[in-house]
Amino acid sequence: MKFILGEKIGMTQIFDAGGRVVPVTMVRAPANTVLQVRTPERDGYAAIQVGMGERRPKNIAKAQRAHFEDLGSFRHVREFRIKNITDAVLVRGDHILPSVFEEGDMIKVSGTSKAKGFQGVVKRHGFHGAPATHGTKHAHREPGSIGGGGGRAGGRVAKGIKMAGRTGADRVTVRNLTIVKVDPVENLIAVSGAVPGRRGTLIEIRGLQTI
Repeated sequence: MKFILGEKIGMTQIFDAGGRVVPVTMVRAPANTVLQVRTPERDGYAAIQVGMGERRPKNIAKAQRAHFEDLGSFRHVREFRIKNITDAVLVRGDHILPSVFEEGDMIKVSGTSKAKGFQGVVKRHGFHGAPATHGTKHAHREPGSIGGGGGRAGGRVAKGIKMAGRTGADRVTVRNLTIVKVDPVENLIAVSGAVPGRRGTLIEIRGLQTI
């Protein structure tokens, strides 16, 4: 049962024991505070609720302030599902530290991907566009026909058809990443490869063995 909330710092590279370069994403994971242990009998499912970060108490709803009590004023609150409530060795007020993970642990990371605004079909879906020459004029990145008229759609736009629209800002989960290094002093975790989001994105790290 390994999990923690963190904040994406950015990407860099480190050298392993064999002298090979490993691209990593640095995640700052300050101590997470356990706010509540949810049980199937009371809540219908088993989970651990944790809080991270700080914000002004005046910007927190009264219900949340009452829920936090004297534990702090948290910016982020998330829940991590667990298979069995008997696995919940944590109680309200406990702290989860980056040292809960070890080098070599396999994890999955969830976060919000970068928001790119309204984009065309070439960037959003990878369409190759119209030919660059042979008479193409002002239509190099247009989507082309969407199969309207009397075809399959009967003169309307079929549901799910790939068109231009809002891109990014979606919840993305990347599995089978590895913990490369843990710095308990600076509260840093180095994760192999790339994780979703821009700098400052809230990151949820879960050990694969707990899923």
